[in-house]
Amino acid sequence: MGEVAQKISKVDKGELIKILQCAFAEEWLAYYQYWLGAKVAEGLERPKVEAEFKEHAAEELKHADWLADRIIQLGETPLLDPEEWKKQAKCKYEAPSNPDTKVLVEQNLIAERCAIARYQQICDMCQGKDYETFRISRKILKEELEHEQEMEDFQADFGYYK
Repeated sequence: MGEVAQKISKVDKGELIKILQCAFAEEWLAYYQYWLGAKVAEGLERPKVEAEFKEHAAEELKHADWLADRIIQLGETPLLDPEEWKKQAKCKYEAPSNPDTKVLVEQNLIAERCAIARYQQICDMCQGKDYETFRISRKILKEELEHEQEMEDFQADFGYYK
């Protein structure tokens, strides 16, 4: 972290890095979950679900990029080994072993809700204390909230097919 940044930051750097590494791992797992889910999806609304999952995958990858940049700015190195992702993540990866779109949407909804809690935690930790990390986490939180709504919208649409 730059000299001035270290002086103005009021957040425990060790705790912040730990949470950012966790979020970084979760974003990679979310990317893979959405990307692979788009590939294997079958069933109701498949073309729409596939398109939405691809869009979300791209956004999760973008989040991982932002987090990696911030971790580096803070003087640390992002997790280098993908094996560490599952160990560090609190929001777990759910393999799309059942390709039914209803199941995939539910799995991703659970993951989005976990991500929302993670970024709310980071926002709470950094508000008024680390403006750049707060700005990044608020931007990611906004997108995760949109993802949750989109998964809920799919669930509502599925209800019409009973």
